[in-house]
Amino acid sequence: MDLNEKQLDALQEMGNIGASHAATSLSQMLMNEISMTVPEVKKIDIADISDYFGEEICAMVVFEIQGTIDPAGYIVYHVPLKSAIRMTNAMIGMQDEDREINEMDESALLEVGNIMVSHFLDATAELLGIVMLPSPPQLAIDMAHASFENIVAQVALDINEILLFSTELKESENGIQSTIVLLPEENTLTEILSLLDNLLEQVS
Repeated sequence: MDLNEKQLDALQEMGNIGASHAATSLSQMLMNEISMTVPEVKKIDIADISDYFGEEICAMVVFEIQGTIDPAGYIVYHVPLKSAIRMTNAMIGMQDEDREINEMDESALLEVGNIMVSHFLDATAELLGIVMLPSPPQLAIDMAHASFENIVAQVALDINEILLFSTELKESENGIQSTIVLLPEENTLTEILSLLDNLLEQVS
């Protein structure tokens, strides 16, 4: 399923709205200015996932999407290990970037993942006029490619394509790279794109 330029632009704007809301929430929680953007959106075939997520260790916060469309699929907040440590350091007041992830880090990552995904789904739902809610999250610390393969293997959904919303988050001087990964059930992706097309027709 090919996405045209207008659809990609609309998805990027949707991501930026969610990122803006998430940045406000994180800023309030950390009592520090956070800026966040979604500079790029990509649609890829799930068979090509290894081209984008390799063997680097990462943190992944995984949610099932619930709401109007059922089954809808999954959404994952993916953070490379170095960025995950930088993020949790900002939250728990530490400086060491070479340490091991501990239980406090895991709790902080679940909280950040919940904030990011909740605001992303809120922005999506408001834009499309549907209900999209995250399930309780699950955290995995593993090689990215292996984690995604495990997610796909465990679900009995027709997931063929995924959407990558690359996010750039900046806290003080620290840059943090992360990706919101939407793994929609095939009918869900069709429905989202149909709703986006209707929205674009109304504003054109």
